[in-house]
Amino acid sequence: MTGRAAAQKVAPATAAAAPGPAVVFMLGAATFIAATTLLAKALGTDTLGPALHPFQVSHGRFLFAWIAIAAAVAATRPTLTRPHLALHIGRTLCGFAGVTMMFAAAAAIPLADATAISFLNPVFGMILAIPLLGEKVGKWRWLAAAIAFTGALVLIRPGAGAVQVGALLALGAAVALGLELTFIKRLAGRERPLQILLVNNSLGLLIASLAVLAVWQPPSAAQWAALAGLGLAMAVAQLCFVNALARADASFVTPFSYLTLVFAALYDFAIFGVTPTGLSLLGASIIIAGAALLAWREARANAPGAPSEDP
Repeated sequence: MTGRAAAQKVAPATAAAAPGPAVVFMLGAATFIAATTLLAKALGTDTLGPALHPFQVSHGRFLFAWIAIAAAVAATRPTLTRPHLALHIGRTLCGFAGVTMMFAAAAAIPLADATAISFLNPVFGMILAIPLLGEKVGKWRWLAAAIAFTGALVLIRPGAGAVQVGALLALGAAVALGLELTFIKRLAGRERPLQILLVNNSLGLLIASLAVLAVWQPPSAAQWAALAGLGLAMAVAQLCFVNALARADASFVTPFSYLTLVFAALYDFAIFGVTPTGLSLLGASIIIAGAALLAWREARANAPGAPSEDP
């Protein structure tokens, strides 16, 4: 589960009382999310030793993120309530599937492409909310979805061999994370953000520990360090997103999350020497345009006095 997906409905929108700190938190989240894809690529290739299976990379992500979040809970001692286990289990299964496919995609295609396709997850969340949550979707939201999917087709490049496989993995990750958003919407307002993160990562660690048994291989010292960095980066990114949304309206801070794509491209170029192609830039731009339009319509729909359905 990406930090962006985890935080999209965790905290209610507030007045933009502290826009400066909110932007700083969102930029921090974008930086750390991009770092997780970089570390996943290093672990999923032979950069740090024999490539690790995506299940093992996901296990490391949940293990070290759980350690960080459990330490935060122990230090702050927040009031915990009885969790809604059914919603948490559904959310965690989708999140585990999503991050595992995302890590596999990061090892197979340029990070900029994988990151851009991941921005489809709110679009899939919108579509899945129709049958699962009974939400109504108007023409502007459908237009945003059509624009974003056009960008995805540019990146998937039908018939392009190995690149197509990696892009389809990223697309599958976006579907799973979009489904996760429907569970997050159901959890919104029921539990505190830190409790949600603790329960999610606890269940995720259990699922990942079972999944990794069949593919486990001893990591090298460098791979252990990268796994720890991956988990810690994900935990910090999630906390940054929650803090950003607590200080400003989602419609104000969400556009800054698109800088994740920029950071991912910079990391990929600096470490692996990968330069985005013209098609990559075109596809990413189209997806971001669709996602931005969707975010704008969501903000309009959630404004006081707004109609229940898009005009």
